[in-house]
Amino acid sequence: MEFRRGEFSLVAAGPGTGKSIFALNLALFGNVPVMYFSADSNAATQLTRSTAIIMDDNIRDVKRKLLQDQFDEYMGHLNKRWWIRFDYNARPKPEDIELNLLAYFETFGMFPHLIVVDNITNVDGGASADAEGFTFGLEAMCEYISDMARQTGAHVLALHHVTGEHSDGLSPIPLSGVKGKIGRVPNVILTLHKEVDGMDCTIINVSDVKNREGFADPSGQTFSSYEFNSKNMRLTDVVDAL
Repeated sequence: MEFRRGEFSLVAAGPGTGKSIFALNLALFGNVPVMYFSADSNAATQLTRSTAIIMDDNIRDVKRKLLQDQFDEYMGHLNKRWWIRFDYNARPKPEDIELNLLAYFETFGMFPHLIVVDNITNVDGGASADAEGFTFGLEAMCEYISDMARQTGAHVLALHHVTGEHSDGLSPIPLSGVKGKIGRVPNVILTLHKEVDGMDCTIINVSDVKNREGFADPSGQTFSSYEFNSKNMRLTDVVDAL
């Protein structure tokens, strides 16, 4: 699976499955310039998660140090990630997104290589009175984001929800499970579901249900698996025992 610049991908999952964790790990470990529009998570959440991931530290300790104003030990390490910027507007309009991207270009002399929109339904594209209007609005937003990817040369990764029957996130989610049926525009669509063993181990499974440039299984039954460490918030490949 490749995230190509100039293209638009969608990651869909139920609430609490790990969409934001997936995007944040990609943003921090991708080693590319990033603009992250974090409409769904506030600054404290993203700061503590990011710090835990970067430092391989327990997020409880990170939160405690933030609350006790003992965060200085982390700042030198965080400042090395100069290439990632966050915006925390909970309801950004397209013009707000464009202004942030222009500011990024003005500051660094280039557009980010990865843009994360977390999540697509938080972007204020205008009110929709009914379900049909909601779907039409999402389709138009996807067109806008796809054009953003081409204009900036960035890969734009947008997070999204799934239909009600898949909201528990405990079984593979097919392409048809993406809320609003907006599968036409994105180059790539991934769905996430999780496995919880009851012993503090969570596996996040990533299904490639649409891929214009490679293999895809619209049923969602084919997936790669990553272990989620709830202490340091990292995702790592699952290695099968021999």
